[in-house]
Amino acid sequence: MKKENFLNKKHGSLKRIVPFFMLLFFCVVKVYCKNEEKTESAQKVIERLIGNRASEFELSIIENKGNKLDWFEIETTNNKVKIKASNNTAVCYAAYNFLRDIGAVLVSWEGNRIHLPETWPKYSKKSETPFQYREYLNACTFGYTTPWWDWKRWEQEIDWMAMHGINLPTAMEGQEAVWQELWKEYGLTSNQLEAHFAGPAYLPWQRMGNINSLEGPLPKEWFSKKEELQKKILERMRALDMHPVVPAFSGYVPKAFAEKHPEAKITELKSWSGGGFASTFLLDSKDPLFKKIGKRFIEIYTQKYGASNFYLADSFNEIEPPVSEHNKYEELSNYGSAIYETINEAAPGAVWVMQGWLFGDNKDFWTKEATSAFLSKVPNDRLMVQDYANDRYKVWENQEAFYGKQWTYGYVHNYGGSNPVYGDLNFYKNELTSLLQNPNRGNIVGYGAMPEGLNNNSIVYEYIYDLAWTKGEQPLNNWLTKYLHARYGQKPTQSIFQAWELLLESVYNVKYWETRWWNDRAGAYLLFKRPTATITEFKGNPGDKKKLKEALDILHKEAAKYDKKNFINYDLIDISRHYYSLCIDEDLMKCVKAYQQKDVIKGDQLFKKIEKQALEIDKMMSGQPLNSLDQWVKSASDYGSSAEVSKLYVKNAKTLITLWGGEGHLNDYASRSWQGMYKGFYWPRWKMFLEAFRKSVVNNTQFDESNERELIKNWEIKWTESN
Repeated sequence: MKKENFLNKKHGSLKRIVPFFMLLFFCVVKVYCKNEEKTESAQKVIERLIGNRASEFELSIIENKGNKLDWFEIETTNNKVKIKASNNTAVCYAAYNFLRDIGAVLVSWEGNRIHLPETWPKYSKKSETPFQYREYLNACTFGYTTPWWDWKRWEQEIDWMAMHGINLPTAMEGQEAVWQELWKEYGLTSNQLEAHFAGPAYLPWQRMGNINSLEGPLPKEWFSKKEELQKKILERMRALDMHPVVPAFSGYVPKAFAEKHPEAKITELKSWSGGGFASTFLLDSKDPLFKKIGKRFIEIYTQKYGASNFYLADSFNEIEPPVSEHNKYEELSNYGSAIYETINEAAPGAVWVMQGWLFGDNKDFWTKEATSAFLSKVPNDRLMVQDYANDRYKVWENQEAFYGKQWTYGYVHNYGGSNPVYGDLNFYKNELTSLLQNPNRGNIVGYGAMPEGLNNNSIVYEYIYDLAWTKGEQPLNNWLTKYLHARYGQKPTQSIFQAWELLLESVYNVKYWETRWWNDRAGAYLLFKRPTATITEFKGNPGDKKKLKEALDILHKEAAKYDKKNFINYDLIDISRHYYSLCIDEDLMKCVKAYQQKDVIKGDQLFKKIEKQALEIDKMMSGQPLNSLDQWVKSASDYGSSAEVSKLYVKNAKTLITLWGGEGHLNDYASRSWQGMYKGFYWPRWKMFLEAFRKSVVNNTQFDESNERELIKNWEIKWTESN
């Protein structure tokens, strides 16, 4: 009897315990499934990188409660990599940070190096970033680098962004389809719009109100192709918990719209950047059409692409506002409030984003009084100023950290896609440390890089996006050791580390490449500028050429010990073409000077030396497939679906990196150190110039430089139009 009671009691306990464990089991499964679902996009990023080994990563998202800052925790146990983080982007950064720290993976524009260990080493790490947002991509990148990108290339870039912790990317594709629909609603015809839109490589500057119609028309296929692409881009970015910054109306209207609405208050602005460009037309902020157009743009955009939280609107990029002197500040505040109110009414709660570039570019106009007036009527949490040119302008310090508004700190680094080897790692580290300690930093919410061109100086971007998490507390030598291990596949030898120390002292100690503007002439090196005899006045390129040569000699010797496909050989090509381009610049000055002094023998010797070096660099660049004129032209041609469209795309591609356009100083602004450019464009121009100069010396006649430069310009035009 007692035994029976005992069994009944035990059975009763089991009846109570079993449902509890079943409930616990289903809760655990449900939580696990839910977390699997939440981390699916991050899991796929890791899978695309390392394949099946991604299954060894256990990912969890624990949403922040009250804390807006991203964080992650990593630990390896039982050959599992366990990652907890605040969202998918933080998960991706954590996973990549781990893989790179152990020397297993490096992800870069020039390719990925992947060599995974059989089992994961013991590893534990925690980190939190002080920046709510990590920004990326300049409005101009969509002309200088990405116009011919398909979804495959964009997917690759978004993966790169996620693995570098970026969560505030600029997303400008696909907007022309919205503008077209909007302007047609206002009665503009297809012919009028065809005359309005710029060519595909020039759209960034049309969007910012600088130009119209240049190198157009925009082919019909472009609208639908980019619309489809933007949908994929935004879907992926949002799945990774990024906050894409999308376009809004900043006041610019087509010429045909201005003619159709004579009653509207519209100002025809003077030609941008030294002239030669078609006028642009700015609608006054107090005109009732301003808000109607702005709201309708966001409505159509939202219908096509879904709701957004961040809208980019730049009314005065490199353009002086058309305000009266006596009522200047009130009119500026009206523009600011009109943009904000338009965005707020169309997308309640969204943030207006603007580039801070204009405040540094035109300091004379944008005084503290002018800037504070422009921003005055916008709530502090509804505007974000992207102050991204701190390698050139100290805007935030001069503008009192933007008077309480949200702002982000960063660097352009790359202008126009020109790619000398440069950057300043110590500068970035010291600036960040100083910024975080500065009591006057105001409402800073973000950090990052916003380059105009990509595919260059990977180390700069690797370091900048790590600084967003390390806060500059990690010694640079320690970071560099881990980076080189991941890049080359083994811990750097003393010689390789010495070479990189010399690179830090010779090229990666240059925060801004001054040579790109000299005597109001653009071009990454003297060789890349349209020829002129005044180059003898040039004071010299930045950096330390002697230390660069020491680094080059060491790397040349060390690279022989590695496989030909190892990134050390890519770096060797980079450093070699940079060094020898600097040598050519010095020899060009000497050659011109020799002819000026009528020393024909010396001039001829230098001429032959320059030609030999230029052709050798061009040949050497075959080892960097991304840095190729053929690749750029082919990608443009392939983007077209007919011979006629491909021809237009190719002309856009070739013109942008050479003549650019207009009558000002933009030619050679986007000059590239590419295979095909040394041999096919830069040296032929200088050859024409130097041969004409030599002829005048031999014949004892006056050298007509302006005539020769005009002949060279005509040659350039034919080059852009040729196949």
